[in-house]
Amino acid sequence: MDGDGVLRIGELSKRSGVSPELLRAWERRYGLLRPVRSTGGLRLYTPADVERVRVMRRHLSDGLAAAEAAALALRADADDQAAPTALRPDAVRDDLADALEGFDEPRAQAIFDRLLAVVTVETLLGDVVLPYLHELGDRWQRGDASVAQEHFASSIVRGRLLGLARGWGLGLGPTAVLACLPGEQHDLGLIAFGLALRARGWRIVYLGADSPIETVEEISRRRDPSLAVLSGVSGERLQPVVPQLRALAGRQRLAVGGAAAANGVLDDSGALALSGDPIAEAARVMALVGDGGEPS
Repeated sequence: MDGDGVLRIGELSKRSGVSPELLRAWERRYGLLRPVRSTGGLRLYTPADVERVRVMRRHLSDGLAAAEAAALALRADADDQAAPTALRPDAVRDDLADALEGFDEPRAQAIFDRLLAVVTVETLLGDVVLPYLHELGDRWQRGDASVAQEHFASSIVRGRLLGLARGWGLGLGPTAVLACLPGEQHDLGLIAFGLALRARGWRIVYLGADSPIETVEEISRRRDPSLAVLSGVSGERLQPVVPQLRALAGRQRLAVGGAAAANGVLDDSGALALSGDPIAEAARVMALVGDGGEPS
């Protein structure tokens, strides 16, 4: 994907679920796609192309002929361009909350699809996903959301974020190893942080929930990352492994993320404390470490 939000046809195929061959046929026969040319002559596609393909697929699934489905998709695109509407994050969050807390997976997925056609991943995270998760956590603590609703919503959101993370280990930028502290199962904030780093050109090695410190040490020896991050939602996960983390911080640039970073127990070890918003903390890491992986 290009830095301006344009995609090659392989990425368009992944996002839309339509083979490159069929996409080219729809472009040739119906004018469904409107590629632009890169300076090197590559055909590049925009989020609007993704949305037209999705609209056409919906019409095809309703039994319409391909030519009619394409005409309707193009008409819908023209209507959207004639009357653009601003993204209202609060309204989108309300729609998403209503779908997820009503256990309506298809509707929630459709909301994500529409958002990804018009906003960047960072906007999706910062304006919709992270505020929604914060609100859901508050409601769950007050007893206004059930355990089932919290688990269902977290599962859907986690699946979409990991889908966006596909291929985040590719590239030439600095590498970050991301892991949850031993016993920690909550990793949504860590995934969001990784996506924000990825948007800034970093490569991500993701170890996930409940990661032994020995595993982080092994990967750090093998990959020599610019930063290793261990995350936890409370200090309870941090205390048992403080000696191991101090030792790791002596060999490897280390950060502790989430609420576990707020107690300051590792401040004198040189480890970074990343206890704020994942997107803001990714920007801070860039300022501290730089885009080449060295301290700025």
